[in-house]
Amino acid sequence: MASRYEMFDPARLRLRPLGEREHLTHLSDLLQVGQVDQPFSHEALPVLAERIAASRGAGGAVVLMMGAHVIKEGLSRCVIDLMRRGALDLVALNGAGVIHDFELAKIGATAESVADYIRVGQFGLWRETGRINEVVSAASAQGLGFGEAVGREILQGDYPHREVSILAAGYELGVPVTVHVGIGYDIIHAHPNFDATAAGAASGRDFLIFARKIEQLEGGVLLCFGSAVMGPEVYLKALSMARNVAAQEGRQIRHFTTAVFDLLELPADLSRTPSKTEPAYYYRPLKTILIRTVADGGESFYVRGGHRATLPALHKEILSRMPEAERPQ
Repeated sequence: MASRYEMFDPARLRLRPLGEREHLTHLSDLLQVGQVDQPFSHEALPVLAERIAASRGAGGAVVLMMGAHVIKEGLSRCVIDLMRRGALDLVALNGAGVIHDFELAKIGATAESVADYIRVGQFGLWRETGRINEVVSAASAQGLGFGEAVGREILQGDYPHREVSILAAGYELGVPVTVHVGIGYDIIHAHPNFDATAAGAASGRDFLIFARKIEQLEGGVLLCFGSAVMGPEVYLKALSMARNVAAQEGRQIRHFTTAVFDLLELPADLSRTPSKTEPAYYYRPLKTILIRTVADGGESFYVRGGHRATLPALHKEILSRMPEAERPQ
């Protein structure tokens, strides 16, 4: 039975090539591994690095959840190096993260001025980026997850800059890179070739891949870089699922470490949930990642600063404890 309401027809849209777009992020903006252009220190970083290194022997998972700005700010090589060294067991992205990763691999540039292109109705309507929809639609029928499908495409296809793709590195190394989308959130959802059913199914598989890894969080570490909605919400549901099964099996998932890296100034006391009259109450990473889910045995840390400063600083601390690559190159 068809909807009784009128729908927009995406076939009416005019897509333009990426070559006509002015890009805000280029390959030259990406930091090299070990490069630090904004020195940063924080008392939590050595602790987190030590616990990430210790989790290797204890069997606890190390999960990185991140918003797209980590990629836009030129930190892909840093994340890939941590994957190659065995420091990360899973990387979780939102849909925008996939788009920036894909465009960097394809043309060596990404990001556009929303203010400029929305004025002329061209924001997000770029031909090459729509290839993601085709890849996900084809791979979804094969039972692949979203991140797995796009990572395979970049690794095996015509992508001159695949070496800076987090998704391709994940597929190559066997490290899951999961993608958690909301329909209508991302520019490729406006394209005529967007298949919501396929995208939803592929992202749904990624959610279950993510939840399976959260089952292994006891003794592990969860890091959230700049994801105020996707990170805490996906993690919260997955942790509830994992704890439900663990309880049935006589296990617990309580002793782990979480950390949020962001720009907001938060209350120093991470043991108390703010009242509903306080603005901080409505910041999901605080309530979910830093307070509620570690209240019965875990520990959390908040590191305030820009990603281009904080992630390289954490990377340096981890490398001092895990200097050798543990995964095949």
